[in-house]
Amino acid sequence: MANVADLYKKSTAIPLVGDRLFSLAFAQKAPYFWSIRPRFTVIEPNHAELVIPKRRAVQNHLGTVHAIALCNGLEAAMGALAEATIPSNKRWIPKGMDISYTAKATTDITCIAETDPAQWTSDETDLHV
Repeated sequence: MANVADLYKKSTAIPLVGDRLFSLAFAQKAPYFWSIRPRFTVIEPNHAELVIPKRRAVQNHLGTVHAIALCNGLEAAMGALAEATIPSNKRWIPKGMDISYTAKATTDITCIAETDPAQWTSDETDLHV
């Protein structure tokens, strides 16, 4: 299977629509991600970013971006980072997520995932991130 970072680079070479095409294709792998309409802006080893557009479908009763939509965006960003980073002889398994809601999300949201390269050097076949 092709590396996610390579696919992202090839997709974004298509002017004006490449990032959106990649984002749609990525969301098809785990269709729940499409509920937030992510738009990936960076995918490289140990770093990924995406934007969740603020729109009615992701808002709560206060008119702000719902906390679970934020979690969905963060999980998608971490998934893209993991796929772009993990050595080909290993697989990754999500282990957990700790979230703190520190302010109301009143605009489009940028989700950023970052890891330390040392996290991917374990001798285990299954890496828990």
